[in-house]
Amino acid sequence: MKIALIGNGAIAHFVKQQLTTRGHHVAALLLRADRVSDVAAEGQLLEIVGSVDELPEEIEHVIDCAGHTGLRDYGPQVLRSHRDLTTVSIGALADEKLSGTLKEAAQEGESCLHLASGAIGALDCLRAARVGRLDCVRYTGCKPPEGWLGSPAGTKLDLNALQGEARTHFKGSARAAAIEYPKNANVAAAVALSGVGFDRTEVELIADPNLSQNVHEIFAEGEFGEFRFQISGHTLADNPRSAALAAMSVISSLEQQTGRLVF
Repeated sequence: MKIALIGNGAIAHFVKQQLTTRGHHVAALLLRADRVSDVAAEGQLLEIVGSVDELPEEIEHVIDCAGHTGLRDYGPQVLRSHRDLTTVSIGALADEKLSGTLKEAAQEGESCLHLASGAIGALDCLRAARVGRLDCVRYTGCKPPEGWLGSPAGTKLDLNALQGEARTHFKGSARAAAIEYPKNANVAAAVALSGVGFDRTEVELIADPNLSQNVHEIFAEGEFGEFRFQISGHTLADNPRSAALAAMSVISSLEQQTGRLVF
């Protein structure tokens, strides 16, 4: 499969390396127009373009590694170009207007938007449970203080001086979390879309100075019974704010789309 990546950060670098190892051809990078010449000067062995129209015709699939802005700026046009799109920027779908635009674009282009699971697991269990009645779905995200730098948590807590007990800096719906924390709430959005939706999914975000890893937990209760899932995740070496599992989930999603035995 010939693939283009949106973005050139830590997740894009990881995805490019892994896809190449697995025999796929990453043929192009889609970047902001003002970044094209700078990245091209780095001697990248692939085409660098600044718009969807400039993508080589042979590109079959596009992977968004550029966050909410990348999905918002390029997603609709990619889908209208008859190409499938994979993204981990699930939190962007809390914007109902954008979500509707992407669905319409996919219908027009006879394409598909694939949502990678990101830094969380057990979503298959949650999707199965929603076939029956789901009474409660709650997501709790705990990170060391430095994991929240650059987010609204910094306006509520002194992250650089936080010591002792963990402190909650957000409690509300998954929709509110995804809108207020666009760079930190993709996991909450993935849980919401797999279960009871953005407005019924409860979210708590915590800064814990006693942690060295990001900890994500899902609790669900309903007709099926109840379950609790927890994962402690490492970040990418190139970027301590990017979850390694989020990048890995992109590869997993693509392999499910191209494989003959699909879970």
